[in-house]
Amino acid sequence: MNMVVKIRSLVLPVLMSLGFVFSSACNAESEQTRLLKQRNAEFNKEIIRVSDRVYTAVGYGVSPVSMIVGAKGLIIVDTGISVESAKAIRADFRKIVDKPVKAIVFTHGHPDHIKGGAAFMDTPDVQVWARTDFGHEQHSLAEAGISIQKRRGAMQAGFLLSAEQRINNGIAKAYWPKRKGGVFAVDKSIAPSHIFDTDRQTITIAGIDLELVAATGETHDQLYVWLPSDRVAFAGDNFYKSWPNLYAIRGTPYRDIRSWANAIDSVLQEQPNAVVGGHTRPILGKKRVKETLTNFRDAIQFLFDKTVEGINKGLTPNQLVEYVQLPKKYRDLDYLRPYYGNPQWAIRAIFGGYLGWFDGNATSLFPLSDKQEAERIVALAGGMEATVKQVDNAMRTEDYQWAAQLCDHILAITPNHQQAMLYKADALTALADKILTATARNYYISSAIQLRKKSQKISLSQEP
Repeated sequence: MNMVVKIRSLVLPVLMSLGFVFSSACNAESEQTRLLKQRNAEFNKEIIRVSDRVYTAVGYGVSPVSMIVGAKGLIIVDTGISVESAKAIRADFRKIVDKPVKAIVFTHGHPDHIKGGAAFMDTPDVQVWARTDFGHEQHSLAEAGISIQKRRGAMQAGFLLSAEQRINNGIAKAYWPKRKGGVFAVDKSIAPSHIFDTDRQTITIAGIDLELVAATGETHDQLYVWLPSDRVAFAGDNFYKSWPNLYAIRGTPYRDIRSWANAIDSVLQEQPNAVVGGHTRPILGKKRVKETLTNFRDAIQFLFDKTVEGINKGLTPNQLVEYVQLPKKYRDLDYLRPYYGNPQWAIRAIFGGYLGWFDGNATSLFPLSDKQEAERIVALAGGMEATVKQVDNAMRTEDYQWAAQLCDHILAITPNHQQAMLYKADALTALADKILTATARNYYISSAIQLRKKSQKISLSQEP
């Protein structure tokens, strides 16, 4: 084996574990990385007074937890990612008002919004409200026997990364789960005691009048909470300050993007003075809320409509991501930058959600296997050695996507080709620095770490 490759395979994983990130270019910090670091200010730990009766805790975990103060007690909207962080919030809420919790409302069933529930169960009779099909996304995958989203979710979230390698999650601070199965495992903590299955449910608890509104979007069980007295909306994960995660790369059933836009419109129709999103800091002020939610809704609707227009022209998913371009007025808004979700992923999801896997090109009906195609590509390049040289050229010219794709062809033929593994690891690391979407960045670097570890393992197995 080439001595340089062997040394790289032994040394790089050790350096990576210490927080070093490599690319062949070794460029200065990119604008995308700078913006992601700047985003950390969004997650500063603080309790924000949203209105006379509403306080929202941000920065304790990865999602806001809100307290609504009533004459006879409190209602909590979402409870955070862990009991540990929720206990800290509960203690700080008590410093503001020392009243018992009478009810909890879950905006949806994602564990990062409900796992802290036990910290707010002041008494066994606390009402826990949610919408019908609570936890639909996780349970539908589990019932089908699909568990890969847990591993992909860990890569998307950056759980494999060191503190030095990880910046944030785009809409939340860096967090490492302590429980088996990670954040995206099926949650088995506090179950709802009250379920509503209508479009709108009015409840009165602790002297507080609330409206729970069905709002299918990121999940089928999504709702928003409307507090009419203070004109505050709690939007759940249908809104946060980023391009929304209309498709999650960990893998989810199709998210109804039309319904998502309609859900934002429904919140707009309430004419709120403040909106608390499922992540990031609340938006305060009627004018600012209206402008923000209007742009958020319209950008989602534009992308959906333009994608459908392209679909009806016969465009394939690859062609659609070139055809569908967000207008500049949306791209220039910080709260619509792709910190978490990415428009290209949404475009592909819309195509697949409505038309399935077939892109309409007859050649795609029965394609060559990855290995068969790779063998032909390598032959066109002039053989394996010539293909490796093409990878090296691509790396030198910073054509990292092409370098990674060429490495995939090599690895399809020779799965343990160490030089291709290390080239691909470098290419993915370089791509990570050029992408604003934190989930993509985390996935790139996680994949690079795994490739370097695999190369190291092969080297150790070959030692005499």
